[in-house]
Amino acid sequence: MNSLMLPKLFYIILFATLIVSCKSPEARRPVQSHSGTFIKESAERNKKIYDEEKSFIEKIIAKDSTNNYISSESGFWYFYNKKDTSTTEMPDLGDVVKFTYDIKDLNGSVILSEKENGLQQYKVDQSNQELISGVREGIKLMREGETVTFLFPSYKAFGYYGIEEKLGTNIPVQSTITLHSIEQSNEN
Repeated sequence: MNSLMLPKLFYIILFATLIVSCKSPEARRPVQSHSGTFIKESAERNKKIYDEEKSFIEKIIAKDSTNNYISSESGFWYFYNKKDTSTTEMPDLGDVVKFTYDIKDLNGSVILSEKENGLQQYKVDQSNQELISGVREGIKLMREGETVTFLFPSYKAFGYYGIEEKLGTNIPVQSTITLHSIEQSNEN
């Protein structure tokens, strides 16, 4: 090869490489696409957790011959410690209720005492008060002066979050609630 040819060949290769490499970048495509998989897996996991908790709670109920448990339509169980059959008034939307409650694990160990929680005032289904859904729903099944013990699966209690340094994730709990008063709203 001629010595003049080498630099020309070098420039031709360099020019061709630059043209080919100046192509605009293409978006990378995902290797796999799983549309909705996470939600489906999460729903399956939550169903499994609920089934295990339900089975555990049903075993506790079967061993307890002293109390008459009632299964609620909302997915929890309860029994009356003190029942009032003389009144029919139950809390309704907008009523202000005063109550005390505790939170225990299903073995009876106190997680939040009635004293820690204090006397609660709650406007039924209208308050932004941070109460677990089981307590909010359980109150609506009570009459003034009654004391009821509820067994809540974790999704009706503290669920995935638990209570920092007191209760782990996905732990069912029991709560004994005493409904001290019902103040009917003007709407009712």
